[in-house]
Amino acid sequence: MLKSLKNNKKKGFTLVELIVVLVILAILAALLIPALTGYIDKAKEKQIIAETRQVVMAAQTLADEYYGAKDVDNVTFGAGANIELTKVAELAEVDGNITSITAEDGKISEVKYTNSGITCTYTPDGGYNFD
Repeated sequence: MLKSLKNNKKKGFTLVELIVVLVILAILAALLIPALTGYIDKAKEKQIIAETRQVVMAAQTLADEYYGAKDVDNVTFGAGANIELTKVAELAEVDGNITSITAEDGKISEVKYTNSGITCTYTPDGGYNFD
């Protein structure tokens, strides 16, 4: 049995072959990592837009309820206003921070929402923009 192992000319991979394989894997990883981080950033932006959209819908719902139930010229949001921002966040079921909500004639005209250090601003004309 020992003789058959000594006569076998295949001894496995050489060090050079292993280094070449590792270099190829490193090159592939270097190409894929930037692409994956780009997808992660885009996914975070889409998540913030979706959460901002939820805030806008919740604010509009509360504004419609308040505007329809009371005889008022304008609905306001914030501390000491007609509708508290915490009530909007609760209805929207979001964890981020609602910075401000502005309404004109019962319609939402601007929402600023921040989550994970990213601030998204909604306006009816401009859509969703990042600051």
